[in-house]
Amino acid sequence: MPRNPRRSLPRAAALLLAGAVTLAAPAVAVANPQGVDVASWQHPNGAPINWSAVRGAGYEFGMVKATEGLFYTNPFFAQDSFAMRIAGVARGAYHYADPSASPEAQAAFYAANALAVNQIGGLPPVLDLESTGGLAAPQLIDWTRRYLNTVQALTGRQPIIYTYPNFWRTAMANTTEFSNYPLWIADYNGANYPGPLPGGWKNWAFWQYTDSGRIPGVGAAIDLNVYSGSMGDLNMYARNFFGS
Repeated sequence: MPRNPRRSLPRAAALLLAGAVTLAAPAVAVANPQGVDVASWQHPNGAPINWSAVRGAGYEFGMVKATEGLFYTNPFFAQDSFAMRIAGVARGAYHYADPSASPEAQAAFYAANALAVNQIGGLPPVLDLESTGGLAAPQLIDWTRRYLNTVQALTGRQPIIYTYPNFWRTAMANTTEFSNYPLWIADYNGANYPGPLPGGWKNWAFWQYTDSGRIPGVGAAIDLNVYSGSMGDLNMYARNFFGS
């Protein structure tokens, strides 16, 4: 994969802790489950992630990139998913959207890859929406609707939407159509809580508060997140997958 789109988002301030650069969890969310999200970037030179060390450091869930567009599959997706299961980390799988290509075909591509690996103990499917693919807002809204409907039909679960405020307010014209979907918001504001939510959302399910964390078990900068509890107990939310 030639790029990491999330690196274009603003960064939170770093703290020095135990001689390594790390980021403190927002004070308001210390009691809430902490988590990470990873892609191939967190495997420098093919190095594995030590998910037992990640779990031991207090991170209870992880979102793993599964697919992008119609052709890219994260080569570390299966490896990470199995290792997370063994380490007792609740797992989510996300698809990085390419709105220039068919939403139905991408939903099928994602489902075929993610369901084969991430069924038992999996969090709901995630749509990572941060690119327009050249579409104007009305077309992008239609694309998003079609993708979400198809993934839900294929997986039996309501997807989570990942986005960031400025993208939603501009590229999606701040539509409120999707406010019934769980929101994973990326907002690197350096505060203890996300700023005003876009799109009519009243609550967030997950908050990505930095992309430059440093934690045990991972040899690269990593995105750090917190779960709000808005969807109920995290483990129950993860286990409720095809009745598992």
